[in-house]
Amino acid sequence: MKAIHIETPRLIIRPFTMEDHAALWEIFGDPVVMEHVAPYTEEETRDFLRTFCVERETPGACAAVRKEDGRLIGYLLCNQIDEPGIYELGWIFHRNFWRQGFAYEAVSALMDHLFRVREVHKVMAETEDTVRSMGLMEKLGLHREGVFKQHCLSRGRWLDLYWYGLLREDYLKS
Repeated sequence: MKAIHIETPRLIIRPFTMEDHAALWEIFGDPVVMEHVAPYTEEETRDFLRTFCVERETPGACAAVRKEDGRLIGYLLCNQIDEPGIYELGWIFHRNFWRQGFAYEAVSALMDHLFRVREVHKVMAETEDTVRSMGLMEKLGLHREGVFKQHCLSRGRWLDLYWYGLLREDYLKS
């Protein structure tokens, strides 16, 4: 499958390269950013970047880069799961760029590309974060499909996992 390259008004969504390691480590090494995901060490970030994002036959993620200065500010999960045509989406952005619409801009462009260009059947996302991620999922038009009660052990507490999805036919109708 051809690599994803999308331009939005403020971002370029492109494949990761190993040169992105330092910027990705800035994101993945921040415990505040990674509150709902286990923080990575610098070595784990490098290995993950290499195996999941760069060398994998079909990379599982894309980089979100600001057009203004070429700075990598976000990680976009875009991974085919289950059956062909079903993609899991996710996003992790550098906290200096939170609440500025970058995640919405990037993920909505990615969804549009997946549905209109690649003609995928469905996208889905999951979260335990009811404060930030759930609202963005709903703003993006994803619908809650289920709740896995006390499914995630996070910092000694069991949290619910919320599952969201959107079918191509519903996306194209809206």
